[in-house]
Amino acid sequence: MTLQQASSPHVEEQRTLAVRYAPVIFMDEAEPFQPEIVGYTVFSRNGPSLSFPREIHVDPPTQYVIEYAVWWDWDIGHLYELEHIWVYVDKQGRITKLEASWHGRYHEMRHDGVIPLEGGRPVVYAEPGKHAMAPTPEWFTQRASEVILACTRLAGSGGVWENVLYGKPTVKSPRVDRLVRTYLRRKAFMPTFRFTRKLAISEDVLVPWRKLERIIPARLRAWVQHLSRSISEEELTLLAIAHRGASAVAPENTLLAIRMAANMGADMVEMDVRLTADGVPVVIHDANLRRLAGRGINIVDVTVDELQEVELGQGQRVPTLNEALHLCRELGIGAYLELKEAGTPIASALLVRQMGMTYHTIFSSFYPDLLQEVKQVLPHAYTSILFHEIDVDPLRLAEQSNANYVHPAWEKAAPRPDFFLTRSWVERVHAQDLGVITWHEERPAVVRVLRHMGVDGICSDRPDVITLAKSGLPLPNEVRTFWQRNRYTITGP
Repeated sequence: MTLQQASSPHVEEQRTLAVRYAPVIFMDEAEPFQPEIVGYTVFSRNGPSLSFPREIHVDPPTQYVIEYAVWWDWDIGHLYELEHIWVYVDKQGRITKLEASWHGRYHEMRHDGVIPLEGGRPVVYAEPGKHAMAPTPEWFTQRASEVILACTRLAGSGGVWENVLYGKPTVKSPRVDRLVRTYLRRKAFMPTFRFTRKLAISEDVLVPWRKLERIIPARLRAWVQHLSRSISEEELTLLAIAHRGASAVAPENTLLAIRMAANMGADMVEMDVRLTADGVPVVIHDANLRRLAGRGINIVDVTVDELQEVELGQGQRVPTLNEALHLCRELGIGAYLELKEAGTPIASALLVRQMGMTYHTIFSSFYPDLLQEVKQVLPHAYTSILFHEIDVDPLRLAEQSNANYVHPAWEKAAPRPDFFLTRSWVERVHAQDLGVITWHEERPAVVRVLRHMGVDGICSDRPDVITLAKSGLPLPNEVRTFWQRNRYTITGP
């Protein structure tokens, strides 16, 4: 039975309205994506939106509000995107108001006080890559640096998008995020800010919202299956994580080290978080300043103002986490936060959420209870459990800490800690939808081994070494021979 045969007159009337007022969307001429399906809901009285966190008000002279949920399989930052347009129509069939979504919020779409129309249909412009809606391209050119950053350096950084309206997508995992990141980095582009691509939403892509809602999970699964088949292990991108920033060339855990890490192509910056006497989260590894500044000052005993009076070299001081995260966001680089002590999980998670960096942050710690606290504030945040022991069961540890990644911190375990890591070890972790991030490593030959093992990310004082390894090179013969002897195969559960 077709949709038309099954429809009642009331349903047919709603569809007619949806077709009649379907928006026209203009996109950047370099935009690699376009909407695939558009769900619609027609409101004749007040009620909650079914797909956006807001109430719809049908107040005179409005007779109908038509909500369009515009589905994109891809946003330049992540798998799947849902933008919204609301068209308000009066009894005479005139559009009295036009609204559209904008980075989690919504705005009225008027330009110089006028609703943009074409042939009686509302007109909106989609932000390059991110698809937030605007009544004029000027909204995008005013934030050009942010738009360019999203379409270039940040391409794919969000992995699979999570929307609290639909719950946590069953397809999301570190492994799937890595597939998505690989695919979207190939789609990275420089916006032209010339909106010559025109899409007039047609009847054949319009479906009732409830139908689109049922379609979404299948589309996500289909894309993940396609990426799994089409992207080989050797092609997968590797997370380059700058250990305490680019600490080989700048004072560790400082703003300069973060800037240098971004310049070296790092994807994330590993930063250690502690609290000052006045409860401010700051970025420093040690519990005191003895190693860094020759001062026997304990971080927990001084205020943030007192702490920042001490210079660490090259004009740098201990930054607050707030300062460090702001810089990360400005540079388009993610944060890998190691929580060092009690109190840091809640303080850090609240800051990350406030800055909208949840999907660009991984929280790590040697202490499972600290990671559990993060999830209380940010249930969908990624966490990583660190451990020194060679023979520990990573799966059991991940389960105890509710972690998404395991992080063997084996840099001091042996001259060549990579010999303790086997492909089967990594595959066993991946089979449980977990990711693997390894100790900080600066030797190109070792980095190549770790990449060959299939790890998801590597920390390094020299993130440029990791960046160079992303293309994948053959293993050195001596390393391959060593493995074939199987001297360091780890057995156990």
